Amino acid sequence: MAAFTLAQAKELSQDKLTNYVIDEFRKSPLLDAMVFDDTVKPQGGNTMTYVYNRVNTLATAAGRALNTEYVPQQADTKQVKVDLKVFGGSFQIDRVIANYERQVLDLVKFQLEQKTTATRALFSDWFINGDSEQDGGIPFDGLAKALKGSSTEVTLEDNSLLKLDSAENVKANWQSFLYELRQVEKLLDGDPGVILVNRDLFAVFQSVADLSTQFQQTRSELGTQIVKYGNATIMKIGDKPGTSDPIIPTDTAAGTTDMYLFRIGLDAVHGVTPEGTKEPKVYLPDMTRPGAVKTGEVEMVAAMAVKATRSAAVLHGIQVVKTA
Repeated sequence: MAAFTLAQAKELSQDKLTNYVIDEFRKSPLLDAMVFDDTVKPQGGNTMTYVYNRVNTLATAAGRALNTEYVPQQADTKQVKVDLKVFGGSFQIDRVIANYERQVLDLVKFQLEQKTTATRALFSDWFINGDSEQDGGIPFDGLAKALKGSSTEVTLEDNSLLKLDSAENVKANWQSFLYELRQVEKLLDGDPGVILVNRDLFAVFQSVADLSTQFQQTRSELGTQIVKYGNATIMKIGDKPGTSDPIIPTDTAAGTTDMYLFRIGLDAVHGVTPEGTKEPKVYLPDMTRPGAVKTGEVEMVAAMAVKATRSAAVLHGIQVVKTA
């Protein structure tokens, strides 16, 4: 199966506006880093369902005495089916504007920018919070559902260890914070490549980076700020589409939030699309056809997969906001 990124999709795209849309998608650090697998069937064609085996228990190995047999043991897997979901949005422009406003191309570009912003926010929201059993089955399943009740879902019983709601508390507790972070990292089957956080926790990471020598801060080619801890990129996931509600919320009563860690790869956490390099799709307004109002659309058909339970983890109970 082919694996591809949005950067590779851009290289294979010929249309200027399509390249622009892909650049807009890549302004999401999550989408920029994500690897996608296709759903091409061996007999040809594509399917809207992606089936894989999730590794739950690893294989073991042992020595044996002469004239004895090994004790049989198999790696435990669970077959998981992921249904790809359709998401995006449309916009409309009156043909009078097309005929008499010279800025029509800028208007199309503006609308594309707004739709891609909303679409990437929706992908990020579903990536964390998606539940195919809710909202009429429209979303794909996200990390929160995949990690629920697993060995890599960690909740701090005493969040005073991670009380990071002021400059004084960050200075006092940043080493405890990194200790707890490493305790979660050791549960994974490899070093995490991504740490997803909300704005509150991202600000805490920036403050901790001022005190620790283990962080690097740079910018991507698209101008996005990058903060790295070891091999992991700390990503601010942002808000739900069309709102100022954070995708990863901060509990207003307790002042606590969550942190998601995962490894990206076809054997770990990755995205899924039907054909790979043709996502996302752009449908531009056709000003040559009849009809007073012209419609344009930005659309993606995708889902996410967690191939191994221990390729992702979540830490609950980090206090980042003062409470009354």
